[in-house]
Amino acid sequence: MLRLAALLCVIAAPTLAAEGPVARPADWAAMALPSPGPTRSIGTTTLGCIAGAVPLPTDGPGWQAIRTSRNRHWGHPATVEAVVHIAGEARAAGLPDLWIGDMGQPRGGPLTFGHASHQTGLDVDVWLDLRPKPRMPLPQREDLSIPSLVLPGGDAVDPARWTDRHATLIRIAASSPGIDRVLVNPAIKRRLCQDHRGAAWLRNVRPWYGHDSHMHVRLRCQPGSPECRDQAPPPQGDGCDSSLEWWFSAEARRPPAAPPGPRTPPRLPAACSALLSAPNP
Repeated sequence: MLRLAALLCVIAAPTLAAEGPVARPADWAAMALPSPGPTRSIGTTTLGCIAGAVPLPTDGPGWQAIRTSRNRHWGHPATVEAVVHIAGEARAAGLPDLWIGDMGQPRGGPLTFGHASHQTGLDVDVWLDLRPKPRMPLPQREDLSIPSLVLPGGDAVDPARWTDRHATLIRIAASSPGIDRVLVNPAIKRRLCQDHRGAAWLRNVRPWYGHDSHMHVRLRCQPGSPECRDQAPPPQGDGCDSSLEWWFSAEARRPPAAPPGPRTPPRLPAACSALLSAPNP
């Protein structure tokens, strides 16, 4: 249990003084457009915001943005560039169009549902559905059925669905410039270790809860964002060791209960205050 608590602390704990607004997701979801001015990420991906975010086009060479009604396809220009790069490399490898899911809100900040992170414009979900995809009208991309690649027990990938092409796509993402890590289901990491043990790119592929039908691509803090705080880098090595097997233990599958009593809402970094009051550009 101590190991899980420590892991969650590393993932979520901010390292920037938080003296700004209380992190109320509804306030940030109400921001329909980004703030004006240059782009800068502020805080951590689990407690932060972004100024000057830019949109991902709904369509591009090798990708289609999905569930666009959520207004979550905003981010740092480097994140948009990462999508362009990954989709382009995937297309060159003979893969079909990629479905691009949530990035972040126009001004970042906490989301009302679906994610604890995605707050600084440096995260993007790329779905692992490699079926052929015609160009679809935006309304048809709202309610999609995307199958899991993992067997119900969670110990292994589904051999009826997993292919070498999935490994190719994850490798492309994990090897892309500026990538901090790629989060996938532990069973997917286990299969990658089985087939590609020792590959340098596996260091960037990290196991996390869920993520059985999409990968979560996270970038490092970018130049020009002095108030951005990175997560600790992945440990050295390919991650195909006892730290991976822990994810299949009883401890990992029984997350700690929430502490009793009311929870004090966290505060965002002070620099996020101005973004809530900034006019639309």
